[in-house]
Amino acid sequence: MILKNLRIWSREGFAGDCYLTVEGSRIHAIGPMSECPMDGESLDCRGYTAYPGFIDAHSHLGMFDDSIGVEGEDGNESTDPITPQLRGIDSVYAMDRGFADALAAGVTTVVTGPGSANAIAGTFCAVKTYGRIVDEMVIKSPVAMKMAFGENPKGIYGDKSETPSTRMATAALVREQLFKAQRYMQDLEKAAEDPDEDEPEFDMKCEALLPVLRRELPVHIHAHRADDIATAVRICHEFGLRYVLVHATEGHLIADYLAKENISIICGPMINHRSKPELSGFVMDSPTQLAKAGIPISICTDHPEIPQDLLAVSAGLCVREGLPWQTAMEAITWVPAVQAGIEDRVGSLAPGLDADLVLFDTDPLTLEARPALVMANGQIIHKKFTE
Repeated sequence: MILKNLRIWSREGFAGDCYLTVEGSRIHAIGPMSECPMDGESLDCRGYTAYPGFIDAHSHLGMFDDSIGVEGEDGNESTDPITPQLRGIDSVYAMDRGFADALAAGVTTVVTGPGSANAIAGTFCAVKTYGRIVDEMVIKSPVAMKMAFGENPKGIYGDKSETPSTRMATAALVREQLFKAQRYMQDLEKAAEDPDEDEPEFDMKCEALLPVLRRELPVHIHAHRADDIATAVRICHEFGLRYVLVHATEGHLIADYLAKENISIICGPMINHRSKPELSGFVMDSPTQLAKAGIPISICTDHPEIPQDLLAVSAGLCVREGLPWQTAMEAITWVPAVQAGIEDRVGSLAPGLDADLVLFDTDPLTLEARPALVMANGQIIHKKFTE
């Protein structure tokens, strides 16, 4: 397949009068129309601009099923505040109608997983929004270990008169499990070095945290208030963890502190209201302030907090609040790909990457914009124009 007469957006800006070829599920070549191949099936895309398929860096798509109710709520295992052994991929309902809604809006990849009821909740996975079986849709699993601080864990368990009912207890439970996993890792290493040493008894929670302690797997940390963010950073320092902040609603209040941490932040949901105390500091221009401080940001929907198909609209609202347009576009393409460690597959348009792309004839970050074409894995899923 040859897409002709394209304008193509990249992190370097726009390039006009281009072609893009697709072979199988991958982009094969991109170049000026003067070098366009003459043979093969082609589509004239004059008047349209190609963008990478949009990526949501933090979603619960497929975990809380659309229009099903309690039977489809599989995102929070609220029976134990420490559940690192859970794998989000095991709860993703690939036929949730939210996947089709996402795809129609140009969202071709989501990073999805457990909610924030538990202090350690389990792992997230990166999946395409096109497919029927999650094993055929997955790009990478696991992507990150989910942890949560603040109101949610203490509210869920405090209401049941269980631990944690305070922020102190949430932090203590996370530390305790990390210490256990650290000792477990040390005992495994001793046994591997000395045949006279017995391996520790198998512990699935500790096993799940080994790649976290070895810095092979980052932690995605749900935190809203500035004090919860600081607690999360403190614990990550104690154990030498790699981490990404999720939400960081009051991050703008400590932007200088966070900038020194050399981290990135997943902002959102942006279509929001101050529905609970820890959201009292919510301001629409928080991503703008964080970006000005030099912090890489992505933008998320936190679906089903807001619908998955409103990702680009969310980025557009940030532009309205002063975020540079280029930064906003990178926040739903390149940056989330880097945060998830999948930039070798998606997040930009380049030879060898997955052929996930969207075409627009207008600014895709505006309310009225709809994709004229959506391609995923080299397949045209939606096409709304004729040559």
